[in-house]
Amino acid sequence: MITMAYIGNGKATNRYHLPFSRQVKDITVKTIYARHDDSPWAKLPDVHYTTDINDIWNDPAIQLVAITTPPQAHFELAKAALDHGKNVLLEKPFTATAHEAHELFEYAKAKGLLLEGYQNRRFDSDFLTVQQVIASGKLGKVYEVEDNFDYYRAQTPTQSTEYSRFGSFLYGHAVHTMDQVLSYWGTPTTVDYDVRQLLGPGHMNDYFDIAMHYPDSLKVSVKSSFFRLNYRPSFVVYGTRGRFLKQETDQQEAMMKRFYMPGPDHPDFGVDTPDQYGTLSYLDDAGQYHEEKVVSAVGGYQKFYEALVETLEHGAPQLVTPKQTITLMALLEQGAEQLEANL
Repeated sequence: MITMAYIGNGKATNRYHLPFSRQVKDITVKTIYARHDDSPWAKLPDVHYTTDINDIWNDPAIQLVAITTPPQAHFELAKAALDHGKNVLLEKPFTATAHEAHELFEYAKAKGLLLEGYQNRRFDSDFLTVQQVIASGKLGKVYEVEDNFDYYRAQTPTQSTEYSRFGSFLYGHAVHTMDQVLSYWGTPTTVDYDVRQLLGPGHMNDYFDIAMHYPDSLKVSVKSSFFRLNYRPSFVVYGTRGRFLKQETDQQEAMMKRFYMPGPDHPDFGVDTPDQYGTLSYLDDAGQYHEEKVVSAVGGYQKFYEALVETLEHGAPQLVTPKQTITLMALLEQGAEQLEANL
């Protein structure tokens, strides 16, 4: 049994962590810390809420601390947690630079403690479905993949009056999709960046189109914009024998925004309906054309916590390795530097 605490009591903790960590029978959430006791989220009756961080640091029962604060505080809080003998789960973006990420991992290693980045989007249903389709071999040799995650939130960049790296769309959003790519295809050989401020200087970064190139002519692109009134497909996979198109994104976030939460009362949580299935079009060995709907894989962010339990309790390898996290931060950093060079 793992006893854990959260540092931060905002949307990240209450929407993207607690509904899933509390699904795992081998995890007990004991304490949640925030600087101020003014969170709009309802308090859980079996959890200790505190504004004194020493309630976490000085509690020997707490083995794992998840840090869900704004990313500017990640580095110092992670070091403090490690100093107090706690294993650390760190939200994304992990740090500001790859150097900081490397330093934290070395610090955790010296302390004999686990440090891991929280990459729950590895368990998005659309991404899991893409992996199943590729593994089927029906597409032949895969040579191009588009991983799109669009929004239409025009007011957000319009109202912004400055650029910051942590506040950029790149650091806040590409951190999801680029990790998906790294987790499945590994480190790219080269990367091409198109990172923009569509509204010009004095606004946030609100657009990116990043092409990650791999051996054997494979290109995997991650793309997003705040100004996509009509969303692009979530995934498009092109192979020498066909194409797989998944229009709809994973449904977990949309359901949580409606406060339709995971648990025994909602067995359909995160499950695609037939109209949300992707379409696979391909030629078979005889040259016959086929077009079929692909039943979506079922995602579930609790699977991240289940993997974390396996690592802490049974010594399984980390789901998100230090190398993957450092590589991700290096790629994000390079994209930010290219944009910042033109500010």
